[in-house]
Amino acid sequence: DLEEDIYMEQPEGLVKPGEEKLVCRLRKSLYGLKQAPRQWYKQFDSYMLKIGYQRCEYDCCVYVQCRDGHPPIILLLYVDDMLIAGSNMDDIVELKRLLGR
Repeated sequence: DLEEDIYMEQPEGLVKPGEEKLVCRLRKSLYGLKQAPRQWYKQFDSYMLKIGYQRCEYDCCVYVQCRDGHPPIILLLYVDDMLIAGSNMDDIVELKRLLGR
């Protein structure tokens, strides 16, 4: 999950006597870590591409899906907010269901 080695002090309450100087290497992103938003975005981006959306080449936070016989659906991402636009409510509901997984 992480692209670099990150170490932290042992969490309070989990330190064994005699092992106070040991540290923990993180294997996954942790809330509050400065790398956490980037890791979240990379996972989100990968999922959106997997479910058939295309990332806009001019803005990496805009995703569009154009399927034959369906009007396009556009998803805009800004920090932790999303805006979904489309004229077919069933397609929007389906996208929201997929994002809820």
